[in-house]
Amino acid sequence: MAPAGEVDVNGCDGDEGEADAIANASLLAGFSESAEIKALLASLPDLHEDSVSRETGTERFLVIMDRYQEQPHLLDSHLEWMLNMLLKLIRDEKSPPLLVHLGFKFLYIISKVRGYKTFMQLFPHEVADMQPVLDLLCRQDPKDTETWETRYMLLLWLSMTCLIPFDLSRLDGHLNSEPGLNREPIMDRILAVAKTYLRVSDKSRDAASVLVSKFVTRPDVKQKRLGDFLDWTLTTISQASDLTMEGTVTLDGALQSLAQLFKHGKREDFLQYAPTVLQCLDQKKIAESSLAMLRKLGVKVVQRLGLTFLKPRLAKWRYQRGSRSLAVNLAQSTAAGKVLDAKPELESGSREEDYDIPEEVENVIEQLLGGLKDKETIVRWSAAKGIGRVTGRLPKELADEVVGSVLDCFSFQETDNAWHGGCLALAELGRRGLLLPSRLSDVVPVILKALTYDEKRGACSLGSNVRDAACYVCWAFARAYDPSELKPYVNQIASALVITAIFDRNVTCRKAASAAFQENVGRQGTFPHGIDILTAADYFAVGNLNNCYLTISVYIAGFEEYTKPMIDHLVSRKINHWDGVIRDLATKALHNLTPQAPDYMAKTVVPQLLSMATGMDLHGRHGAILACAEITHALYKVGAESNRPVTDLLSSDSIQGLKGIHQKVSKSFTFSIYTFFLIFPLIPVISKAEVLIELLFNHCVWICSLQEAAVSALAALCEEYYQLQPGVADTHMQEQLVSQYLAALRSPEVLTRCGCALALGSLPRFMIHSKLQQVVAHCFCLNSHLCVCVSSSLRVCVTAGVCAQGSPDSAVCEKNVTAVYEALLDCMNDYITDSRGDVGAWLVTKYSRVLFLCQFKAPHILMMCCLAQQAAEKIDRYRAHAGSVFLQLLHSTQPVVPHIPHREELLSIFPPHSAESLNWNAASQAFPHVSQLLRLPVYQYHTLLGLAVSVGGLTETTVRYSSHSLFEHLKGIQQDSAALLQFGDTLLRIFRDNLHNDRVSVPFLKMLDQILANSCFELFVSVENHPFCVELLSLCKEEIKKSKDIQKLRSCVAVYCGLILFQGDVRKKILVQLMMLLCHPFPVIRKATASQVYEMLLTYDDVIDAAVLDDVMTVLRRVTSPQCVHTGTTPIQFLL
Repeated sequence: MAPAGEVDVNGCDGDEGEADAIANASLLAGFSESAEIKALLASLPDLHEDSVSRETGTERFLVIMDRYQEQPHLLDSHLEWMLNMLLKLIRDEKSPPLLVHLGFKFLYIISKVRGYKTFMQLFPHEVADMQPVLDLLCRQDPKDTETWETRYMLLLWLSMTCLIPFDLSRLDGHLNSEPGLNREPIMDRILAVAKTYLRVSDKSRDAASVLVSKFVTRPDVKQKRLGDFLDWTLTTISQASDLTMEGTVTLDGALQSLAQLFKHGKREDFLQYAPTVLQCLDQKKIAESSLAMLRKLGVKVVQRLGLTFLKPRLAKWRYQRGSRSLAVNLAQSTAAGKVLDAKPELESGSREEDYDIPEEVENVIEQLLGGLKDKETIVRWSAAKGIGRVTGRLPKELADEVVGSVLDCFSFQETDNAWHGGCLALAELGRRGLLLPSRLSDVVPVILKALTYDEKRGACSLGSNVRDAACYVCWAFARAYDPSELKPYVNQIASALVITAIFDRNVTCRKAASAAFQENVGRQGTFPHGIDILTAADYFAVGNLNNCYLTISVYIAGFEEYTKPMIDHLVSRKINHWDGVIRDLATKALHNLTPQAPDYMAKTVVPQLLSMATGMDLHGRHGAILACAEITHALYKVGAESNRPVTDLLSSDSIQGLKGIHQKVSKSFTFSIYTFFLIFPLIPVISKAEVLIELLFNHCVWICSLQEAAVSALAALCEEYYQLQPGVADTHMQEQLVSQYLAALRSPEVLTRCGCALALGSLPRFMIHSKLQQVVAHCFCLNSHLCVCVSSSLRVCVTAGVCAQGSPDSAVCEKNVTAVYEALLDCMNDYITDSRGDVGAWLVTKYSRVLFLCQFKAPHILMMCCLAQQAAEKIDRYRAHAGSVFLQLLHSTQPVVPHIPHREELLSIFPPHSAESLNWNAASQAFPHVSQLLRLPVYQYHTLLGLAVSVGGLTETTVRYSSHSLFEHLKGIQQDSAALLQFGDTLLRIFRDNLHNDRVSVPFLKMLDQILANSCFELFVSVENHPFCVELLSLCKEEIKKSKDIQKLRSCVAVYCGLILFQGDVRKKILVQLMMLLCHPFPVIRKATASQVYEMLLTYDDVIDAAVLDDVMTVLRRVTSPQCVHTGTTPIQFLL
């Protein structure tokens, strides 16, 4: 059900329909919070005194109002009572200033949501209101940053009171009635206020420009003050500089006031001043300012001046479309395939009124055309609207010249800014009927180019705004023109919009094109298969790029009108795109589109691609070779359906070109090896394959980024050419190939060894027959890059298969399985890190390959322990993989894995029925189960080792759940001295085995700190010189010896402070270590140690004699002071 006050536009309950198939949109049905708002406004006198209540009430009012930003009209019937309640508070003489300001703040929030133009009309504007509003405004401080909403709303209110139809001099009375008192006329007071607030830096400046437009255009004011105000404004513009903040604000206010005056004033009043204003703006050169807002205001003033120079008239020559009914268009397009709207005769033949066009108009149009090329969108948009407005008042011939000048923006010598501005201007001209059908032959080709405009700049491209604006032009044309006028261009526009909607890289452009296509289908009714295409490529469907390229494109290509344009666009614009993802998707799309036009692909597209494959453009070469491979592969499939070889579909020149690609471009390494896998059916001679083997070998050993592609192509090549019959290899080539890669495994080059190991791992089964033991031995003996080599060895073992009594050269059997196990166990302790991160952890994902070995050989006990360790560590994805493999081995039934230690206890911890629901990625689920392995002696060491890394890690959720699970286990053995002693011995053993191994020792010390802080070894504390404490102290001293690792040192300090609980001589030794750390060369260590010792002495009062405790605490406090830390003073110096 939709919430109260909202309507579910789908007309169904929320429980009905699939959530991923229905786009839910809830629209507000009315102002449902009116009662709450009324209560809130009534409580303002009580809220304003308390800052917290005031802020809470304001925030609540703001939240409610913001809900109506997209539907502000729902507030219209409630605006008056809200305004009256707030004005009542404001007008009350007893209201304190803070309450008055709060009322105006609420008024501003309402005006922001509804818009000031609508809201200001509700202000009372009687004669009696002018003086109080003006007096209140004069009492405000223009520099007070806390009350700008008050000044803003007062200026708008004053703007409305200025509309009273009485001469303002009548309000002045007798100015000199009182002797010695000269009062300023109200007209001058309002002008002074307006001039003051045109110079402020807050939003009151905008309201001041509105005040000027309402006040100065009054009949009595314009007669007396218009000229003076314009002189003041032009003087201000001339003297202000846009290089300073103050000058920028002044210019902004002056230009806003001019724009508002020339917009709202009468033409006959301002015509005499327009040339002077235009001359002042030309001298100031606003268009050259570095500030976009000033340039925008300059364009607005210039267009208003242009409209002042030209008489207001509706051009008789403008194009007028007849019926605009969507229902009529759709009904007639369904019935007859065309629209028969009644179109009135154009009045182009009517005699137009003759009058002279002022010469300043040319200057205005020139500046507006220059604004179309501005670097900021807001300036171009304002200029485009100005072009439309001014052109609407020009004679037909001059208007046509303006259209021609706009079309000049689409030269390839122009920037993307000019193209974007030109599109906006054309859309405005078309929307206003000022772009006559006779010009469509010039405009449509330009728009089609703009729909595919894309200019590469560095590592990115420009032009998405141009393509978006071109879609807007198509949208505007759909509403502006009769279907008969656009009929000659329907197929071109439809194809271009479809191409943009499914192939554009930018999602906003795809959605804009889809919306424009939808508008044309509805308004024009002549787009081929419009409804069918819209169903597949609607506004939401085009949001997914992969879906557009690989799915929607195939459906649309099924319509003949769109097939070839889509293919041509992919070939000419997308396979040479700067983005590699787009190139890859484009080639896959060509693969999918090939069945729609196989002859066109084979005879036209492939020859084009072959010429591009050897061109100068690097991206073009890469895309063309990929496209050749994809299209050839698709043609092979097409031919296979009719039992025809692919050579029947391709010409001999194309076949030769495909065969020779690698010879032409192999030296540049710019092609994808994967392409050869797709064009193998074209290579009939094995000698050619030998050339490719050498090529693949070179790529396997030298270029890391191409290794995976190379080995995938190698496997396919062997399947195709080195198999005499199914399962039987060519022994000569087998010996040559395997020997070549085995010899390269001894190369000093790292990439060579890795590449050859990958190649050996990718060989098919018949190629490693009788070579298994030799391959595995060579891979396992490598010491560097163990991850790649062992991974390849495992792939070889999987490929060879399992045969318990088989030959060790042909399959994994009892004779060689032990070596595989040993290699895997070595890998489990590989924690190598490099610039790519923890590369040793990658081997965990390879562990699932050992499952097949358990068919005849029980897993080593250490294997289960290592899996338990990995399942307790901190990296989620590796923990999940290790846990999954652990459970697979435990729950395996075909066959049952024998000799798993503590099988029954493990099954009680991990029951088979709950194994699938256990989410190992979630720390909250994994650690409570893993920590139970600490009860099992065989698994305790490795599980605790894994938990140490997690408990002492950095990830908050991992630390929280792992430490909670660990302490739950310790809580259960607190009274069991034997179990606690065994746990302590395991801790010490882990510490001994990992001394100076920072990967383990640092988080281990953090874990120890938490264990000691939670008093988990309370049974040992009362025993003097307990062996656990003595050995732990010794290990800690050894760990931090000569260490400069701040994190390790701080953790060790915390452990020392935790060990102070233990009794005996060991306590003195601990204090000695802490004193040494208090004198450490690093200030941060001295401060951390002093702080920890200070807290320790506060907690345990039996550590130091009470007689000296106060002195020690004083020294420690001084050590932690910033002055002591910066000067490097140690506690020993204090004591001395």
